[in-house]
Parts: sequence; structure tokens; C-alpha cells
Amino acid sequence: MVHADSSRFAAGMSTKEVYAQVLEQARTLFDGQRNWVCNFSNTAALLWHAYHSLPAPSNAVNWSGFYFTNPSNPRQLILGPFQGQVACQSIAYGRGVCGKAADTKVTQLVEDVEKFPGHIACDGASKSEIVVPIVKDGKVVAIIDIDCAELNGFTSEDQAALEELAQLLAESCDF
Repeated sequence: MVHADSSRFAAGMSTKEVYAQVLEQARTLFDGQRNWVCNFSNTAALLWHAYHSLPAPSNAVNWSGFYFTNPSNPRQLILGPFQGQVACQSIAYGRGVCGKAADTKVTQLVEDVEKFPGHIACDGASKSEIVVPIVKDGKVVAIIDIDCAELNGFTSEDQAALEELAQLLAESCDF
């Protein structure tokens, strides 16, 4: 049975330990549940609480969530489950950090969003961002989007863990 303790992280955990818990909890939450709404909603909450359990800059994450490829317009992303301020409802493929990740199928690790050509500022407080494509059967079905209110909010450690999470989501959900 799903329990709120899934999104509690002990004080003093390292980033590696927090991501290991996120992945372990996600696997548990997804067991027997293939509905993408359920799985992505719980994952948005897991990520939000994970980042806020860590020291700076991770605890300055101000948005964590997902955009999905729009079934009626496959060159557009539409807003999915998230935690944080209200967000852009749609983003064209190729536009901004999210659109570039969707278009290229390559993770975008952006140290300073002001230096990213065409950055879309849904929240002016965001200073850095990581966007990871979720690919199933060779097609981008969604992207993980995490924003941070500090510069250099993400590292290659975040990238590796989020790419593993993206693969888990792709394998665990029916879209």
C-alpha cells in the first residue's frame, strides 16, 4: 500500500543516497501500477521532497515535474504532473530547454538559464535547469524538467540518476 513515508528522506543523506531512495520508492510505487498519471504524479512528489531534503543548491529547486508529447500535436509538449509554481501549459519541440531536450532526445544540463538561447522563463526565479527526455520505442513520450533558483543547481550525478529514472518511467507506464 502506498504510504506518505515514501516521500520522507532522513536528514543528512547524501545526494547519491537520496537518489537511491527515489529510485527504490519509485519501483515500489510502480509495482502493479502502469497508469502514467499515477506514476508520474507520485514521482513529481518524490522528486520535490528529495531535493528539499538536501543542502544547497538542491534545496533551492523551485519546480519539478513533467511535460508530455501532445498526442494531437506530436511536435508539442503539454504540462503534466508537477510540484511548484504554475507553469507554461505547452512548449513547442525545439523551443527552450524542454523543447530542445524533446527535439534532440538528449539531456540538457543548464548551469545558467540566462545563457541558454531561447530559454522560456515560466518562473523568473529559476537560474538553472535540467531536462531529461523519456523515450519509449524510439519516441519521446515525456520529459523530466527540474528548475533551481540557484546557478549550477545540477551536476552529472543528478543527470545520471534522472536518466535512470527516465528509463524506469518509460518501462513502467502505459502511455
